[in-house]
Amino acid sequence: MRESSWDDCLNSNVARKVSPDIKRADSLIETAKERVDAITDVNKKNCNFVFEDYYTSLLELLQAIAFRKGYNVLNHLCLGYYLKDTLKRGDLYLIFDDLRYKRNSLTYYGNRMEEKTAKESIEKCKKIIKEIEKYLK
Repeated sequence: MRESSWDDCLNSNVARKVSPDIKRADSLIETAKERVDAITDVNKKNCNFVFEDYYTSLLELLQAIAFRKGYNVLNHLCLGYYLKDTLKRGDLYLIFDDLRYKRNSLTYYGNRMEEKTAKESIEKCKKIIKEIEKYLK
């Protein structure tokens, strides 16, 4: 079954209620920050890899929020539904879902993005990260 909402994710056990795990959340936040801090330059040759790093950092921050609230989410799709249905950020969900699609195209199908598209996607990741960080304070 392909999940189509946060409730579907919970009902299919792709997202599970667990004890809040602050230590794990804090570790993910630190890793996400270090990953982004390690990026020094974005150019034509590395733009797809930089996008992947920003996307991974975004996932880590979303996971951190979920762990703090007592959820273990097992896939990117359900993290998106958590963003949309639980955090009530449908605006960010639409951007996230587009980024998820681009990342899957890159990772699983080898479809590299043009430099311009990759840079635009990186900026979108930065936008969502900035908004997500508000939930972590």
